[in-house]
Amino acid sequence: MSELKVGVFVDAENIKFNGGYQLRYDILRRFAARDGGTLLRLNTYLAFDQERAREDSEYAKKSHIYQQMVRDYGWKITVKTVRRFTDDEGNVTTKANADLDLAVDAMLQAENLDLILLVTGDGDFLQVVTALQNRGCRVELLGFKNVSKQLQRQVDAFYRGYLIPDLLPFSYELRNEWGEPGSCVRGVCTKWFADKGYGFLRFIKEVSPNLWVTDPRDSESPYESVFCHANELAESVTPEDLMNRDTVIEFYLEESEVNEGLIATNVRLVYSPNRSS
Repeated sequence: MSELKVGVFVDAENIKFNGGYQLRYDILRRFAARDGGTLLRLNTYLAFDQERAREDSEYAKKSHIYQQMVRDYGWKITVKTVRRFTDDEGNVTTKANADLDLAVDAMLQAENLDLILLVTGDGDFLQVVTALQNRGCRVELLGFKNVSKQLQRQVDAFYRGYLIPDLLPFSYELRNEWGEPGSCVRGVCTKWFADKGYGFLRFIKEVSPNLWVTDPRDSESPYESVFCHANELAESVTPEDLMNRDTVIEFYLEESEVNEGLIATNVRLVYSPNRSS
């Protein structure tokens, strides 16, 4: 078994408001340990609004239940209290920033870790990433949308959270068997022939240490290629979207009646860098 020592640090509030609402911490844990590494640190930084909790017992109850569920998966939770600020015009803003806590914890633990998975999209962590790498750590990044481009370029690997099997649930497919015929998955377009009206989509079949083997024709690849006809595209999905590899789409899988393999149906847009967030 690999002796790789792994630490995961989740900027939960940033993720919550940037596409990762309902992130599943059990799946995230499996993803972080996909290469057989030893998980030494599992840290997440959650916000809690004490003022709201005093006025809304249901909010307080749900927050505590959620925190306990995350702890049951083996995570250490740092709770940041929401603070309110009023400007000169009387406008109230709230903030529960955990950046400093996360950065300090990651730096202090770096000497005990080989790999750090940073779950955020916040470009303010750019210098932290550089410092961690200079201390000998490999730093990987997982985010959904509004992920800093500079941060993506600085880390050793970037993973779009939408594409990780089951990391985000499908609210309308509660018993979804990711990757099986009839299931719903999220993926990207690898080739699109606008003049011919078809192309090929790709999705991750399973969490694997071989995510770098992106060619589905390789027997060690965890990816699978799917044929897609233009008739299956929702109106919101344009050829320009599909030709951008950063675009994330979701679609159903059906067995082909013509050839062996799968075809994509009911293709919808999840995230496109061509659109405003």
